[in-house]
Amino acid sequence: MSSASSPSAPADVLDPFLAAAEAAARARPDVEVDLAREVMAEAASMLHDSLALDDLDPRDRDVVVQALAEDLASEDPGAAVRARETALAGGDPTLHDPERARGTYLVVLSVLQL
Repeated sequence: MSSASSPSAPADVLDPFLAAAEAAARARPDVEVDLAREVMAEAASMLHDSLALDDLDPRDRDVVVQALAEDLASEDPGAAVRARETALAGGDPTLHDPERARGTYLVVLSVLQL
């Protein structure tokens, strides 16, 4: 993403991603905050533009976005998202539609080529 472009993701997707980037930079000295924010803003925009999150109801979307923000800021984002998707195989009482959330994680893996 060039500095002249702005993220296309709405604040409810972008803000958790940027917060996760900043947390990762604070926790890991090898992570540069501006680069982490740029990468996470691009990921948020790609997910928004791909419509990967559009099948989720608003509450599940918030849960999935927060989880993705944490996972994508981890040291191994692909493994983190795959583990989260696998964990949903047995369901999750905190989600309205765990199967749809599980499918969303699979789409995210594809969209972000993880």
